[in-house]
Amino acid sequence: MLFHSAIRNPQSPRAGLSRRDFLRRAGLSSLALTWLLQHDGLVAHAAPKPAHFKPKAKAVIWLFMTGGPSQVDTFDYKPELQKRDGQTLAGADPKTGFFTTSGKCLRSPFAWKQYGRSGSWVSDVLPGMAEHVDDMAFIHSCHSVANNHAPASMELSAGVVRPGHPSMGAWVTYGLGSVSDNLPAFVVMHDAKPRGDDGIWSPGFLPKSHQPLLLDARQKETIANLARTGGVTEARQRAQLDFLKEMNAGHQKDHPLDAELAARVESFELAFRMQAAAPEALDVSKETEAMRKLYGLDSKDCGTFGRQCLIARRLVERGVRFVQIFSPSNRISGGAVADVPWDGHSDILTNHRDCGLMTDQPAAALLTDLKSRGLLDSTLVIWGGEFGRTSDSQDAKGRDHNPLAYTTVLAGGGVKGGVHHGRTDDFGYKAVEDRVDVHDLQATVLHLLGLDHEKLTYRFNGRDHRLTDVSGHVIKEVLA
Repeated sequence: MLFHSAIRNPQSPRAGLSRRDFLRRAGLSSLALTWLLQHDGLVAHAAPKPAHFKPKAKAVIWLFMTGGPSQVDTFDYKPELQKRDGQTLAGADPKTGFFTTSGKCLRSPFAWKQYGRSGSWVSDVLPGMAEHVDDMAFIHSCHSVANNHAPASMELSAGVVRPGHPSMGAWVTYGLGSVSDNLPAFVVMHDAKPRGDDGIWSPGFLPKSHQPLLLDARQKETIANLARTGGVTEARQRAQLDFLKEMNAGHQKDHPLDAELAARVESFELAFRMQAAAPEALDVSKETEAMRKLYGLDSKDCGTFGRQCLIARRLVERGVRFVQIFSPSNRISGGAVADVPWDGHSDILTNHRDCGLMTDQPAAALLTDLKSRGLLDSTLVIWGGEFGRTSDSQDAKGRDHNPLAYTTVLAGGGVKGGVHHGRTDDFGYKAVEDRVDVHDLQATVLHLLGLDHEKLTYRFNGRDHRLTDVSGHVIKEVLA
């Protein structure tokens, strides 16, 4: 336990204080208290580590479209599905999804056009992203195991359908460390927590220093009580931290095998440094009016996601390695607040139109902004959800979950633009050619960051674990 000698030693002037009281009197903000007491020491600064080979990307921004966007209503155009509306879908299993489907084809209600030199088809759900198709690689043949949100999201992020395993962001920070002295390497942004929440971004059995800083849109992505407590100067807080560091170092000598001790000590130091760096990084008020308009910050439709995407750009500029943003949850058309916004069970037209309005402009702005600053080449942007949706109908106008086929889009960071990898059947129902599972996606992301997914291991419970378990292949066809 940290501060053991200072708290339990009856000769200490701080004898009799609980650890919480001790920290409060030391003037530490609730950033440190919340992180280090409630979570037992998270977000330590880890020194940069060498990659396995020269990376093509330095950072990742993952736009996680929670709820499962429909591949046949966004990026996977199927003329045959349009022609066969209402007819029987051959081979359809009504239990593919979480509920029951009709077995009857449901045409896409959206207009489709070809864009760019690549002639890529995109529906009018995503007109902004459509302008960037020549910078994107479309992986149309993704498939997975789980057919419900929480396990599917954990499968996509951590490689397994149950909690307790490290997420991709945690693996990346474990493998590469941090390049920023003043900010955590891994940041997650959301409003309503998606189903599966901590299981999607958890460090699992990795040291807790690899779990993310969580930023909540309902709190405007601020860190509560980050400022010093009343009357505590920087010099005084520095002296108190030095005292704590000295006491912890003495305790660590008595417990050399406790791997968490050093991480906890460094967490205090990072919290101290973040008091200046974090507010500046999260403050978008100094961005130009043109930048505000680009991201739609003042829009009732996309202001939340726009602010988060702009913060993501500011974070990667400042050395944050991995940023994960979950699509916003509020319905525009007056429906209930949903923690799975792309979940178009009853009305795919209304649902996906709303989700497009909430996310498309900011996602396109992020690509435009990164490219104009010369950052897209070194930043991998991922767009996609935890599964796709069925080609046959549910409740006449909706679509159920579909783990048999979905599209994931990659852009920047060493990706070949304008390519389409894999194929679904003529109705977009199943992946049938060059099929890609979650471990293939994970292996590819790690590869772009300079990490060999077979060498990135951590010993736990007597065996070497890795993000991709015992499978996974790099999708070389989408690499530049």
